[in-house]
Amino acid sequence: MTIRAATTATALMIGLLSSSPSFAEDFIIGLGGPYTGSAASFGEQFRHGGELAVADLNAKGGILGRKVVVVLGDDGSDPKQGVSMANDLLSKNINAYIGDFNSGVSIPVSDITHEEGIVQISPASTNPLYTDRGYDNVFRDCGRDDKQGLIAGNYLATSMKGKNVAILNDKSAYGKGLADETEKAYRAAGGKPVMVESITAGEKDYSALISKLKSAKVDVIYFGGYQIEAGLITRQAREQGMSAILMGGDALTSSEFWSITGAAGAGTLFTFEPDWRKAATAKPLVERFKATGYEPEGYTLNTYAAFQIVAQAAEQAKSTKPADLIKVLHSATFNTVLGPITFDAKGDLKDPKYVFYRWENGNYAEIE
Repeated sequence: MTIRAATTATALMIGLLSSSPSFAEDFIIGLGGPYTGSAASFGEQFRHGGELAVADLNAKGGILGRKVVVVLGDDGSDPKQGVSMANDLLSKNINAYIGDFNSGVSIPVSDITHEEGIVQISPASTNPLYTDRGYDNVFRDCGRDDKQGLIAGNYLATSMKGKNVAILNDKSAYGKGLADETEKAYRAAGGKPVMVESITAGEKDYSALISKLKSAKVDVIYFGGYQIEAGLITRQAREQGMSAILMGGDALTSSEFWSITGAAGAGTLFTFEPDWRKAATAKPLVERFKATGYEPEGYTLNTYAAFQIVAQAAEQAKSTKPADLIKVLHSATFNTVLGPITFDAKGDLKDPKYVFYRWENGNYAEIE
């Protein structure tokens, strides 16, 4: 594996390539994600998945005989920083871009990659707008919030029928988008939330919110947002005597959620893709990750798969030109750690699936 212009694999961040020598024959892949900030645990998932993917590709001869180099770009979960980071990576003549985690970053970054004609694959951004604007270079190997919200809203209307449901969001592109889709599906199925409200991400004290939830006699809190705020709301609700169940989306796949809640997080529900760690195609890779002491949770395997997709697109196109890669990405099927992947005309997965998980005893498991 080659990590460009870094003394260690973990040290490389935006801007560290300015004095790098030129390696014109390398196939350079930018990996944008939140390596610092509130979503840094997901950046770690990206980094682990990407680094092992690059090591494996290079062990097999690289991409069309070119050594694969990964360049990490830190977006800090901030759209403005993400745009600056993407421009910086593009100035390094990257051949493809994988990222980002936050939809609020991936969407503006995709404006840049589209203008430059560079392939972009997000392993984790689920807001529909990311692929709904007709950009032919934009793809994702995860699902969309309109599908995830439909599953969640129908579950609230059926399995939680008769319970008082509050729908909250953190105002982010991801969180509000997911909460809105869930609310739409919930209402369409006959549900009526007793409370719909936005919170401010980054706050530490949600006691006023919890008082409102208690006054509304809320039994179920649906939260569109990230793991830190979800964890704080859950823990503080328990501390104030609430027994309401919290339910969220795929951002709760981080172990950071349980590190915040402790036992108070028991019973928390969330939607996510089927657990790829259990897939036959992933078993050998999962064992390799675990042998290093790393649990490949969340979007680790989606990130690994994105690198596989880029490599296979180049092999099938017999070219590393972005236009040739894009053409193949829209027409071929790719064999990945997640299983076979085919993209639709928008760049979304064909037939994405979502299932429910429950947190218990420090781990989450799919509900059978």
